[in-house]
Amino acid sequence: MLKDEVRTRSYMNAIVQNKHLFKDKVVLDVGCGTAILSMFAVKAGAKHVIGVDMSTIIFKAREIVEVNGMSDKITLIQGKMEEIDMPFPKVDIIISEWMGYFLLYESMLDTVLYARDKYLAKDGLIFPDKATIFVAGIEDGDYKEEKIGFWDNVYGFNYSPLKLTALSEPLVDTVDMKAVVTDPAPVLTLDLYKCTTADLAFSCPFDLTARRDDYIHALVAWFDIEFTACHKPIRFSTGPHTKYTHWKQTVFYLKDMLTVQQGEKIECSLHNRPNEKNKRDLDIKIQYRLETQDSTRQAEGTCLYKMC
Repeated sequence: MLKDEVRTRSYMNAIVQNKHLFKDKVVLDVGCGTAILSMFAVKAGAKHVIGVDMSTIIFKAREIVEVNGMSDKITLIQGKMEEIDMPFPKVDIIISEWMGYFLLYESMLDTVLYARDKYLAKDGLIFPDKATIFVAGIEDGDYKEEKIGFWDNVYGFNYSPLKLTALSEPLVDTVDMKAVVTDPAPVLTLDLYKCTTADLAFSCPFDLTARRDDYIHALVAWFDIEFTACHKPIRFSTGPHTKYTHWKQTVFYLKDMLTVQQGEKIECSLHNRPNEKNKRDLDIKIQYRLETQDSTRQAEGTCLYKMC
């Protein structure tokens, strides 16, 4: 993740280029990992940074902080945010790299919101503070055949009962911009100052408009992140139209192949909720309907997916 230049440079610029916001402030780094964001905050003039992480990476992070001469400015605590003893009753700024695949899969957003409600001072800042999920339709016939059609003949045997299982598993991969057939549509926008854990279960109707005559085999999802508190707003995208990030994109294969003409609209809805057994897993339902004058191209369906 440190090698993910889009992600790391965006955080660096948001923090280090805004020293007027960080000077003499107490900062909380939620899920600090190797403490790179904590060190950016010290570089930006923070009075003190508390980094919290459950993982044993915290022991390496302490060594990293020490060799960079910042041990007096950064306190690293191993444990759950909800269970630790904080050395400060309130913090001025929360920084966190909490996003998962499809933004919400295995994300730490619930932990960030807990920290916000318990520790963030009035008028405190959150970096980043805005996230938006987008969806578009893509042509992906060859790969769909390889991933789904594979089960029709497995060394001479019919494994088609596994096709539904394969369809229900979203694929995290990079999508070529040339494969995108429709305009993107936003399906969720989170304002981290206001949202609650209840917002992680959402339903959104949306339309996808075809940019050209083509086929649609799947929907692709990605997210954009914004640091709006910055003097000059900083944002980055994880979409197919921009530089690679370790989040890649998330592909949801449809049961049908949709044959679309330029300008036609596909009516869709996306329903997402955390899995009841494991809240970091996701249960997703996508419904789609293509109505055309040509009855042979009309299609509608419902697909259920599990990110686990």
